[in-house]
Amino acid sequence: MTPCHVVQIETPKKYLLNGLWFGPKYPKRVIVWVHGLGSSAFSMGNIAHMLPDGGTAVLAFNNRGHDVVANLSKKSSSSEKKPKRILAGAAHEKFADCVDDIQGAVNFARSAGVKNVFIAGHSTGCQKSIYWAHKKKMKGVKGIILLAPVNDYAGALAWHGRARVLRATKFARALVKRGRPHELLPASIWNEEGDDAQRFLSLYTPDSAENIFPYNDPKKNPRILRSVKGSLLVLWAGKDEYADRPAEGIAGWFKTERPAARVVVVPDVGHSFKGGETSVLRAIKNFIDPNN
Repeated sequence: MTPCHVVQIETPKKYLLNGLWFGPKYPKRVIVWVHGLGSSAFSMGNIAHMLPDGGTAVLAFNNRGHDVVANLSKKSSSSEKKPKRILAGAAHEKFADCVDDIQGAVNFARSAGVKNVFIAGHSTGCQKSIYWAHKKKMKGVKGIILLAPVNDYAGALAWHGRARVLRATKFARALVKRGRPHELLPASIWNEEGDDAQRFLSLYTPDSAENIFPYNDPKKNPRILRSVKGSLLVLWAGKDEYADRPAEGIAGWFKTERPAARVVVVPDVGHSFKGGETSVLRAIKNFIDPNN
C-alpha cells in the first residue's frame, strides 16, 4: 500500500484536474507523471508509485485524456450558477490542450516550493510531454523522461493496413468539414475503442502535430522533438506490443535524432514495463539525481 494525498489542479485556463501526490510534502524534486491514452492517475503504479523516496515526490494526475469518455469541469466564476463542462477522455480530447494540463501540474508542483521538477510521460503521455516542452521551452522543468514513446500512426499502418487508415481518414475529414469533429467514427470504419473524428486525425495522420516520433518515415523531419533542448531520458520496452518494428531500430532512431539523450532498451518487457521495474527505476533515479 502506497500512501498519498488527493489534490486538485487548476490549469491556467481554469480547468480542474484530479491528482495524487505520492511522497514527502516538501521534497527536493517532483516528477509530474503524464499518463497515456485512456489511462489515469492510477495507471503504471508499478513504476510511478514506486519512485517516491525521502527526497522525491510524484504528482500523478488525470489529464483530460483519461479513460475513454469523461467530463472535464471548469472553475466557476461568481456569476455562474453551475460549472462549465466539456467532453474529454481519450475519445474526445484535443491534443493541443495537453499544454494547459501539464502546465497546471507543473505550476502545482512549483507552488509547493519545489525547484527541481521533472516530467515523465508514458505512451501517448510522451507526445504530450514533448509537445508541452516545445510550446513552453521547458520553462520550470529540468528534464523529461519518455517511457515507451510509440508512434500511433506507424502502429495503425502496421495493424490495420494503409487502405483502411486512408478510408477512415477520409471519413473523419468529412465529419470535421461538416462541423461534426466530436462525432465518433462507426465501428465499420474504425474498430478502435472510441475515437471521434478530430481525435482520429490527430492520432493517425502523418502531418498531425501529435506525430512527434516519426521513426517509420526516414524522410520526415521530427522538428518538434528536435526543438526541445532540455535533458531527455528515453526508455523503450524490448517487446513493446504496440511497436511496429524491433526495439533496437527505434532506439537507434532516437539516438540519431537526440544524440545527447540517454536511450535505454529494457529487454523482454512489454508496454507497461512489467518485470523490468528494477531497471526502469534505476535509470530514472540516476537521471533525476546522478549523485544518488
